Amino acid sequence: MTIRAVATGIGHYLPERVVPNAEFEKTLDTSDEWIRTRSGIERRHFAAEGETTSQMAVRAARKALEMAELTPADIDCVIVATSTPDLTFPSVATMVQEGLGMERGFGYDVQAVCAGFIFALANANGMILSGQAERVLVIGAETFSRIMDWTDRSTCVLFGDGAGALVLEARTGSGSSDDRGILSVDLNSDGRYREMLYVDGGVSTTGEAGKLRMQGNPLFRQAVGKLTETADRALEKAKLTSDDVDWIVPHQANIRIIQGTAKKMGLPMEKVIVTVQDHGNTSAASIPLALSVGVSDGRITPGQLLVAEAIGGGLAWGSVVLRW
Repeated sequence: MTIRAVATGIGHYLPERVVPNAEFEKTLDTSDEWIRTRSGIERRHFAAEGETTSQMAVRAARKALEMAELTPADIDCVIVATSTPDLTFPSVATMVQEGLGMERGFGYDVQAVCAGFIFALANANGMILSGQAERVLVIGAETFSRIMDWTDRSTCVLFGDGAGALVLEARTGSGSSDDRGILSVDLNSDGRYREMLYVDGGVSTTGEAGKLRMQGNPLFRQAVGKLTETADRALEKAKLTSDDVDWIVPHQANIRIIQGTAKKMGLPMEKVIVTVQDHGNTSAASIPLALSVGVSDGRITPGQLLVAEAIGGGLAWGSVVLRW
């Protein structure tokens, strides 16, 4: 028998404030049509004043635990993917532990920007396969609205806030691709591309958080190819092909990137979970948000094969193949 990290619960949280594209027309030389045409985004959510990444993560985590029919005391490990922590330290994960009332286990953060949730899933999978943890709470949570340059129309209209959480539990499988759970992982990074997406501040440089900077066109050209390659490699590791895929659950950065990746993989858009129009780019939160929406509306059902893939600053990119 083979140990698999199986998803048993999913949940998400979005701040109450919904910001339509039209709101940016008041302060920027932009329009709803311009934003929709170039990104596919129609609206996004912004955290309220005083609402933090850890608070959103806790709300998403509670929903995931409820679906898994578990309590916080059942969780061995909390892994939070975020680039917008409440504080420089301690980790958001430890704040989630406190928020959930956990008095056992351990937690830590993973920082791989928009690819963070993929890297967090890989960490959680390793914890379970090694026997270090039996149940892991994996969360992607971001308040990117706090690092926007509101004068830069090329970036500030793209991002939103939110959180998504997934419970992974150790279960036994046959060792075949028919097993439920994570079947393969592919991770990559290349620091030579740092200037394409970064924040111009930090603890050891400016002493301030800084603002997000992005080279949109070069990043787009890198994204489609790298996302297709990582998804194909992950499928090959699982001894599967794109013909076996029921759903792509991609990082929700830009509808053109999503469409381009699906086309290169030979899959129709009808097999892609798309939420970018409602959430914008929520960085590490985007995949668990999309996954939670797909499960809650009944599209994603047990036994289906999913490919989740993302690329973010670093550049860092990767994919996970899992059977729901």
